[in-house]
Amino acid sequence: MKHFMIRYEFKNGTTEAWHQEVDRFIKAIDGDPELKGRIGYRVLKNRDNGSYFHLASVSDDAAQKALLSRDFFRAYQEMTRKVAGGEVTATPIEWIGATA
Repeated sequence: MKHFMIRYEFKNGTTEAWHQEVDRFIKAIDGDPELKGRIGYRVLKNRDNGSYFHLASVSDDAAQKALLSRDFFRAYQEMTRKVAGGEVTATPIEWIGATA
């Protein structure tokens, strides 16, 4: 399992429209028979400012390759850059521990 954290500061557009876009992206992953259950995706926001954190998990390299090949992924990636004013950081991370 591979994990990634995507971070940015929301700068462009409305949060309502952006949250709808996030919801569409998550539904597209869940609606894709090849990706469902193999891609995990969570979006979090700092309550006190415009900082966003996306936590993505992929079960294997094939799932990651499949996701990267989807048109809906490329559109979402571009929209993320747009709302962030071009400043998006993607970091590979590893889980050290978690509750059950």
